[in-house]
Amino acid sequence: MRLFTCSNCRSTVHFDNSACLTCGSGLGYRPSTFEMLAMDSSGRVLTDVGAGPYEARLCSNSTAGACNWLVEDDVPGGFCLACRHNMTIPDLGNPANAENWRKIEAAKRYLFYSLMRFRLPLTTRAQDPDEGLAFDFLADNSSARDGTPILTGHDAGLITINIAEASDAEREARRVSLGEPFRTLVGHFRHEIGHYYWNRLVRDGGQLDQCRAVFGDDSQDYGAALQQYYANGPAPGWEQGYISAYASCHPWEDFAETWAHYFHMVDALETAHAFGLRTRPETDSEGLALRVTFDPYKAFNATVLIDAWVPLTLAVNSINRSMGQRDLYPFVLSVPVAAKLEYIHQLIHGADISGM
Repeated sequence: MRLFTCSNCRSTVHFDNSACLTCGSGLGYRPSTFEMLAMDSSGRVLTDVGAGPYEARLCSNSTAGACNWLVEDDVPGGFCLACRHNMTIPDLGNPANAENWRKIEAAKRYLFYSLMRFRLPLTTRAQDPDEGLAFDFLADNSSARDGTPILTGHDAGLITINIAEASDAEREARRVSLGEPFRTLVGHFRHEIGHYYWNRLVRDGGQLDQCRAVFGDDSQDYGAALQQYYANGPAPGWEQGYISAYASCHPWEDFAETWAHYFHMVDALETAHAFGLRTRPETDSEGLALRVTFDPYKAFNATVLIDAWVPLTLAVNSINRSMGQRDLYPFVLSVPVAAKLEYIHQLIHGADISGM
């Protein structure tokens, strides 16, 4: 994630800020130009934008402290480009639900920032009632699912997130019980959106044969594959060909896990670039420092990203270990995984991948 500046005083602000700590102005994120605009107490933009005055208002979810994005059109409901994809939110009369939902919305905005940087297609349920992108954020006691446990997942464009995942304690308990090395809210969003774009870009984009050549035959029984995985675990040696154990259970999950990791890499590399981070591993015989000095959203290929990513992860993992924490990035990018990341890169950037 890049750093931003307040349009009123030019101080550095962050993506999640709803106010500038320097001048006290309210802030609204303008998604069309990826910038933070200062606003007065009435919600009016304080400075002219471009050729003249800029008219916009904060998303309707800002009143609940759940969004700091601006609405730049007259869509009914007054929701921003990210929040208009919500179908169901939890009962906000429950303070725990409200707090968890705000955390979920924050993670979702990180997802939408990346989707918009990549210029990926975004279709609402109003535009496509059958497979438009939509979100259900539900609690386990929600009546929306007849009392059955809420499972995070994707189905024909509808992404369901159990809001319990916003609780650090609950998410950690699930991570341990499932034997996962890494489990985050933004990771859930990036994984599940991978399933959505498999439908949009692979299935509907005429890329089935090319995708199967990289990830395997997705026509194999998905339910049986999951049952096999949860009963017996991943096959020995899965590390050689998959980014995670879960990726090995079925080609759809391999695609979604690889998609999520591609997003992790790009967003973290942009953050490293914003802060001017350098790495100089002691194993580098030439003693050359690596500095992330490019826009990862416009990288030529996945190799460029990986070459910058690997030393960065070595550095942050070493810092975590020095603080007594587990590795921030507990994954290995094998040669087959690198090839899968290259496929994802080319797919996202709309390149001709017929020859891959």
